[in-house]
Amino acid sequence: MISSVVVTYQVKPESVEEHLRLVRAVFEELAAASKEDVAYKVFRLQDGVSFVHVSTSDTPDGASPLPQLASFREFGRQLADRVATPPLATPADVIGSYEPGGAAGTPR
Repeated sequence: MISSVVVTYQVKPESVEEHLRLVRAVFEELAAASKEDVAYKVFRLQDGVSFVHVSTSDTPDGASPLPQLASFREFGRQLADRVATPPLATPADVIGSYEPGGAAGTPR
């Protein structure tokens, strides 16, 4: 079952660097595990503190495999202390997707 979610929120300015470190750790663990059942992107908007996460999972029950990752649990552990606005998760339907070569971008 394929399911997608879009999550938006803002981080406190003083927490951005730590937040970026934790996000990068999730991508490092995903790459090391060669996860095939999830597509995941995180965007930082131009204001520098707004973030958008887009996740699509293809699992038997539609549940995201992200919470199984130690790095993702660490990312969420003190999230409430880092954010200025609470995360808003919205289920979404993928209408189309294109990535040249099928490769995701490298997080910066």
